[in-house]
Amino acid sequence: MIDISIIIVNYNVKEFVKNLLYSLHKALENYSSEIIVIDNASSDGSVEDIKEKFPYVKLIANKDNIGFGKANNQGLDIAKGKYIVLLNPDTIVREDTFVKLIDFMKRSPDAGMTTCKVLNPDGTLQLACRRGFPGPWTSFTKIAGLSKLFPKSKLFSKYNLTYLNENEVNEVDAISGAFMMFTHEVYEKVGGFDPQFFMYGEDLDLCYRVQQNGYKVYYVPDTEIIHYKGESTKRSSIDEVKIFYNAMHLFVKKHLSSSFLVEVILRLAIIARRFIAFLNSYKLSLVSATVDFTLFTSAFIMAEKMYRPGSWSGFPEEVKPWIFFFPALLQLLISTIGGSYKRNSISVLRAVLLLIVGFVFASALTFFLKQFAFSRAVLLITYVIAGFAYILWRFLAKIVFKTGVTDSVRNTKTLIVGSEKYCTELTKKLNNSISEIYTVVGFISETASGIGKVVGNYSVLGSLENIVKVIKEEKISKVIFASHEISFEKMFRIVSQSDNINVEFLVAGTELDYLVGKSSVTMLENIPLLKVHYNISESSHKIIKSIFDINFSLILLIIYPLTFIISLFHKGQGEFEKFILSVPLVLKRKKSFVGPNNVNNSSQLYLGKQGLTGLWFVEKGYSSNMNDFDKLYVNYAKNQNIWLDLEILGKSFSKMFFDKEK
Repeated sequence: MIDISIIIVNYNVKEFVKNLLYSLHKALENYSSEIIVIDNASSDGSVEDIKEKFPYVKLIANKDNIGFGKANNQGLDIAKGKYIVLLNPDTIVREDTFVKLIDFMKRSPDAGMTTCKVLNPDGTLQLACRRGFPGPWTSFTKIAGLSKLFPKSKLFSKYNLTYLNENEVNEVDAISGAFMMFTHEVYEKVGGFDPQFFMYGEDLDLCYRVQQNGYKVYYVPDTEIIHYKGESTKRSSIDEVKIFYNAMHLFVKKHLSSSFLVEVILRLAIIARRFIAFLNSYKLSLVSATVDFTLFTSAFIMAEKMYRPGSWSGFPEEVKPWIFFFPALLQLLISTIGGSYKRNSISVLRAVLLLIVGFVFASALTFFLKQFAFSRAVLLITYVIAGFAYILWRFLAKIVFKTGVTDSVRNTKTLIVGSEKYCTELTKKLNNSISEIYTVVGFISETASGIGKVVGNYSVLGSLENIVKVIKEEKISKVIFASHEISFEKMFRIVSQSDNINVEFLVAGTELDYLVGKSSVTMLENIPLLKVHYNISESSHKIIKSIFDINFSLILLIIYPLTFIISLFHKGQGEFEKFILSVPLVLKRKKSFVGPNNVNNSSQLYLGKQGLTGLWFVEKGYSSNMNDFDKLYVNYAKNQNIWLDLEILGKSFSKMFFDKEK
């Protein structure tokens, strides 16, 4: 019998599973081992890549996605290791992960199953790695939010066991399927996953059965892994929320339905949780619809009071107050059908267009419901007031509170950790990539001997020993590790030390062709510009941008004469003076307020008119390698909208007036 069997179920996370396999190579050096990968009908080339680059892996390629539990059982059926480890494909292990856990299990004969500390990519503890079973009280405290209000209370926080010290060994009810270690002896007694669970819940069920057979489940924080949670579900079309709560129903029915009352309480808790998840997922849509309904109803009441010609004294008392709500409900229905209420954004133009549709429909409806056709003038006034109100609240929500707006103007200050050769090569790829903007500020070497050395256009700012200090001082957004040069143990130590810093850690593939991060996999190969989807060339964006340019030009022309006179007495013009003196060019449609710094007429890709400001101005000064602005231009062209333009203008004015280093 060999020492360890590693079982991995993969679904469309090729880059993640490759990084995991590289980390396993180092972690398994001292053991006889086997790695079994079950691929659930991936379409991203995972099977071909694993066969080519990892020929020692025992690969099972399923023709269909049979689910997490059944696929793991396929691996368990052929596993020959004394110890068996179930691992998610979107994880990375330390060199000492198996050493520490095997040592613990040897010292703890009652340990049927163990896990280590599971970290999020930002270094924080992934709460799901240790938890309690969803009993009536535990479920209630979770649903009611009591576990969040009192995270250190044993009474209220049994679901995620947050009252336990995350750095101490503890016996727990259940651990996450992202990482489970148990002996072959335990597997023979307990069996594998229950195939009734397609995904989710199967880990709870297995932990429950392990304890029923007289073993204990332990959380052992002596070592750790990183888990990029949810990567497989991002790439699938399944409804993971529905599957999760169906799994909870199944678990309750199977293990906790000792009485009708208990089952009812648990099922109600699960339904409530699902409802809360729905509200959380669609909260922007629901808030937008509620605000619109309130504003429209208020506009209708105002219009009725404003318009009182001749003998008309308002709506008859017998139809009040319902008469005020019906038009609002009608408009709400039209706006909903028209797609005005999206999950992650609020549209001004769509809302106004659907108001016009609503007005036409409501006006036509009065011809068929003459008994309610009291005043079309009131209806017209209502829609005018509602139009202004809809635009105003959306404008405030976007500009002031950034609601539904992605902050596209951000400085992704980046550190690269590795040797001089590696750092230089990766920096070149980052600078040539147009998929994302990385502002490399410097390198980190493994030892302190290289600090201060200049490599090309960059300096070695620190070593692994003081990297956290460099991250804080330089306000770093991203740190990229060389997985083949820096040990995973050192990476993990740095990630753990940075759990209270807002920084993202990425691991580069061994061939420097991709980066694995918490939110995505970034490919570093050049992409033909013609294949990039961009907003700047869309008709609706062009029209809105032109209207804004003309109107804002007319406003700024008020201060143009004074600025021109002041410039005559100045030897050198400031940034703001240059901006104002260029406003006539915008009015003549030769330039735009926001756009690229220069326009390459030979380019096949339209990136917009030359701008008085743009991302190139906002990001200027953050890096010593900002001569080539092509990727900034493309980034702006891809994401352009009026809200991004306003954001760039705001940051540009701030830089003009307050940035002394410009």
